[in-house]
Amino acid sequence: MRNLFNSTVIISSLGYFVDIYDLILFSIVRIPSLKAIGVPANELMSRGVTLLNMQMGGMLLGGILWGILGDKKGRVSVLYGSILLYSLANLANAFVTSFEAYAVLRFISGLGLAGELGAAVTLVTERMPVASRGYGVALVASIGILGAICAAFVSNVFSWQVAYIVGGVMGLLLLVFRMKMQDSALFQSVHQDSSIKKGSFFMFFTNRARFFRYLSCIFIGAPNWFIIGILVAFAPEITAQRAVLEPVIVGHGIGWLYFGLSLGDLGSGFLSQWLKSRKKIVFLFLAMSIPLIVVYLTTTNAHAIMYYALFFALGICNGYWAVFVTIAAEQFGTNLRATATTTIPNFVRGMVIPLTLSVQALQGRIGLVNAVAIVGSICFVLAYTALYFLEETYHKDLNFLETS
Repeated sequence: MRNLFNSTVIISSLGYFVDIYDLILFSIVRIPSLKAIGVPANELMSRGVTLLNMQMGGMLLGGILWGILGDKKGRVSVLYGSILLYSLANLANAFVTSFEAYAVLRFISGLGLAGELGAAVTLVTERMPVASRGYGVALVASIGILGAICAAFVSNVFSWQVAYIVGGVMGLLLLVFRMKMQDSALFQSVHQDSSIKKGSFFMFFTNRARFFRYLSCIFIGAPNWFIIGILVAFAPEITAQRAVLEPVIVGHGIGWLYFGLSLGDLGSGFLSQWLKSRKKIVFLFLAMSIPLIVVYLTTTNAHAIMYYALFFALGICNGYWAVFVTIAAEQFGTNLRATATTTIPNFVRGMVIPLTLSVQALQGRIGLVNAVAIVGSICFVLAYTALYFLEETYHKDLNFLETS
């Protein structure tokens, strides 16, 4: 525990803070920003889905590019490049005047955002002692999640343009503090050996056991972004179908959700160390979220404050993200660790694309609430199935390689 508050953990935490700020900001300012550039009221949801999918598409591509770069050139190089790209994109977002420009910039922003978490978690897990790396990742996640609360606060006080500018400036300032960061000795020893194959994304598909490990890691994270990207991001539309007594504001919902997430991430990380298990924590936190989702989708004639309370509780239950990314880092060898830890969270985030498209496809036939319920059920079934087959990685020695 005495090694917990070191420069690597603190600077990685602040980087994830800025990452989450930008990642969530669009969901918060979606409606006012689209109205400002002339999008009709009846197209706010469909255009919002398009922009969200552009951002997530950028993250899918960026996850692969930054992950490969992290294993070939170093984790720190990714932390430099990713934060510079999404900070500049954030600044440019403040000055968009057309939907097309907005879409391009959200894609570029997603491309940059894709590298932050994976590189930070890989660096922390490799530099922390075995007995405390779970604590380190938990701290990174819990501090980083507070970026969403900051985004909700800033967008509530200032215009959407100023909110984007604040995100860009924070990123550029943090870039200065990262100049003295160094890669782990574990990476450097592998990097110096030219005979070791590093950062090959296709290696995930050349071995059946490794492929299923990879796919299983993605599936256990899917419920996380079902809650964030569907239940909360489109809360105004969903709750309107349940005769809510007052409008649910996305920014408020995001703030309460991520407040809960910050507590949940810290709690899940520490509990996993105490119970000496990653899998048990994910199982428990997923189980706690199911009844809350049922209440959310079935309650009628409720006040908005009840939904905010549900979002806070769902945030705590959704806080297994810290353990999830730790699992991703611990499942794979040093020569593929950055690629795995960067691509897996971004593929989970990118699952918002098929999730939103599935909801839209089902909505016209069975209604929005029923569509959300079916899509969510599939996410949880996949997560539990994947969790069952995954190896327990608590206290696993990370000094190993993936071979062809």
